[in-house]
Amino acid sequence: MAPKTTSGPGRAQRKGRSEGRATAKAAAPPTGGVGRYTPPEQSGRYTRPVPKEIRRSARWFGPSILFLMIFGVLMILLNYLTVLPGSVTIWYLVAGLVVIFVAFMMATRYH
Repeated sequence: MAPKTTSGPGRAQRKGRSEGRATAKAAAPPTGGVGRYTPPEQSGRYTRPVPKEIRRSARWFGPSILFLMIFGVLMILLNYLTVLPGSVTIWYLVAGLVVIFVAFMMATRYH
């Protein structure tokens, strides 16, 4: 049979046997709201939105996306029409798909 202990499970003290705080209470932050709530600006967790002037893409970014899309489609089309040097190969198809994929990735970052 196990000996009886004065503490509860997991080193928790039984009710009524509290010895107070283990550490001193920290200084309260300046209140800007009700109760324990502090606004995000005061707690340092607030990130201001990026101004719209900064979120603009370069002027060449849009036309380069269009150029890459058209170039990738033309590469695939000309491969199947056997206009490109060498017979119909898989490498022109792969290159065309990679170029189109790069254009889509650029399009997701366009502002």
